Amino acid sequence: MESLALVKRAVLEPAGLQDSDIENIINNLLSAKVDAADIYFQSSHYESWVLESGIIKEGSHSIEQGAGVRAVFGEKTGFAYSDQIDSAVLMSAANNVKAIVRQNQQHTAQLTALPSRAHYYPAINPLKSLEDQDKIALMQNIDRETRKLDSRIEEVIISLSGSYEYILVANQDGALIADIRPLVRLNVSVIASADGRREQGSMGGGGRYDYRQFLDREIGLDYGREAVRQALVNLDAKEAPAGNMIVVLGSGWPGILLHEAIGHGLEGDFNRKGTSAFSGRVGERIGSSLCTVVDDGTLPGRRGSLNIDDEGTATECTTLIENGILKGYMQDKLNARLMGVKPTGNGRRESYAHLPMPRMTTLTCCRANTNRKKLSAPLKKAYMLKTSAAAKWILPPVSSFSPPAKPI
Repeated sequence: MESLALVKRAVLEPAGLQDSDIENIINNLLSAKVDAADIYFQSSHYESWVLESGIIKEGSHSIEQGAGVRAVFGEKTGFAYSDQIDSAVLMSAANNVKAIVRQNQQHTAQLTALPSRAHYYPAINPLKSLEDQDKIALMQNIDRETRKLDSRIEEVIISLSGSYEYILVANQDGALIADIRPLVRLNVSVIASADGRREQGSMGGGGRYDYRQFLDREIGLDYGREAVRQALVNLDAKEAPAGNMIVVLGSGWPGILLHEAIGHGLEGDFNRKGTSAFSGRVGERIGSSLCTVVDDGTLPGRRGSLNIDDEGTATECTTLIENGILKGYMQDKLNARLMGVKPTGNGRRESYAHLPMPRMTTLTCCRANTNRKKLSAPLKKAYMLKTSAAAKWILPPVSSFSPPAKPI
């Protein structure tokens, strides 16, 4: 069944909402002078499990649903939300939202169902992909096998979580588009001790698939091995010297430094307001000719990928920096319109109760056409960052960070 039909059945039908009700709310918004208007419906199911000392210490399940109503005129935004998906409540929210403008206009929208053009992940419910006893057995097996790896392992903590979201967006153009978003994550943390010293290591990951991936490919056991490796390295690690130093980022999780130091500075809202170090610099060289950075929301199965963003725009692979030249920014609809460019499918919401903002999907520094020896030749001394454990919060326009006291 098409995602739109599934989402309607899950979100609209229980509330007794029809397409005509949504049309009436949109047309009510459009009776005011607005540049854009939309309704964002969300229904999300979450669960999490934590195993510690070989037993389940925590378990939770929650459901969150509601709708946000928005109208935009110039830079002004009227927004209201409700955790009740009800026609009368949403119509009242639309009336409140219209208060941002006073003039009337004649414009109506007739809803048109738009099929999803992209399928970067399956429309599945990962929470039901394994029975509860099988989820517990998965964590217990990882715990058992991880403890066998070294006698110095003192504790193993395993967390397993999953979510399943129905998303429905209706806008002023009459478009009605939906998405179903599965997401799972598994994390393994270990504590090792020797000679009065205790250290830890951690590894995890996930994506837009179901829990069976952790069984079929033994990913969980790989996470356990890496967590143990980190903990044992830390047991033997020396104190790192203080002060400024050159740090070389390895592939994988160290990319969080690219995400924080560069990625946020390339988001449209910061640049429209002139608060980013990259504001007004499109076309300028800002990095090495070996540096190409893209934001890619189309990678199959990746946790950052989306079929559509939270405004109903199809995601894409957006080139931000090409061979060191700044090419553009990540955009949602509002900032794209005000900056005179097209949206890039980066409109992201924290939930139905929040406005969309231009934020990253999967930020990647592309492989350069060179080799490691050429890259490292100019470096007399540098530190290699192999995991994300060294990454601390970074102010987006500033490219500095605090490394750990010990190498990871």
